[in-house]
Amino acid sequence: MVRTQHEIVSQVYQAKADPEAADGLIRQYMGFIRSEVLKSAAPTHGGPPEDELSIAMAAFYEAILGYERGRGAFLSYAARAIRNRLVDHYRRESRHSGQLSLNVPREEEGSEELLDSIPDSRDEIEARDLQEASRKEIAEFGRQLAAMGISFSDVAESCPRQSRTLAACHRVLAHARANPHLLERFVRSGRLPVSELALGSGTDRKTMERHRNYLAAILLAFTNGYEIIREHLRQMTSGEKGGRM
Repeated sequence: MVRTQHEIVSQVYQAKADPEAADGLIRQYMGFIRSEVLKSAAPTHGGPPEDELSIAMAAFYEAILGYERGRGAFLSYAARAIRNRLVDHYRRESRHSGQLSLNVPREEEGSEELLDSIPDSRDEIEARDLQEASRKEIAEFGRQLAAMGISFSDVAESCPRQSRTLAACHRVLAHARANPHLLERFVRSGRLPVSELALGSGTDRKTMERHRNYLAAILLAFTNGYEIIREHLRQMTSGEKGGRM
């Protein structure tokens, strides 16, 4: 159903004051968030790289909190927030790797970015099918998180902001995947085995506690067949750069 700008703004203002409403708004616009990731992501054979979905979710949640009526249409405001966060992410990555970011402006074109010059060749039918599959998978993922008392906004707030912290979370996931009994216990109980994960991964317990909801989400994604969600988290198993596996 197409919503008017007034309806969207009303939802945003409700979400600013109500975490449950914020979670519902994030869930409602996951297709929009994912599309913004796909617009900004460097094209690869494996799909959108890095953990852009988590970054975009955090940016969307921050857009909810920071939005005011005088700032124009909310979705345009949120799109800019997501794009800016992803651009910052790509620039940090390019500085670490020495590679050119597709989001860096082209010198000969002024403000046009390299990414803007890449044609979009995605098949529309395939994109619609993927969007529907993503919607169903995200809805089920949200239900399982909710059973643990975790919302999408909780995950966004808990998402690591620094590469060092993200690398620590990656080590936790790697240890959990190498020890399936820990994942099985997590799925059965809905509680992170913090002591074992901290000891086995060498990650500080305080770090794990600060990012508990994010860790729960990524462990859940790797234990219940969430192929599309795992695709957005596949850097956890790649073994490239600091902190990846």
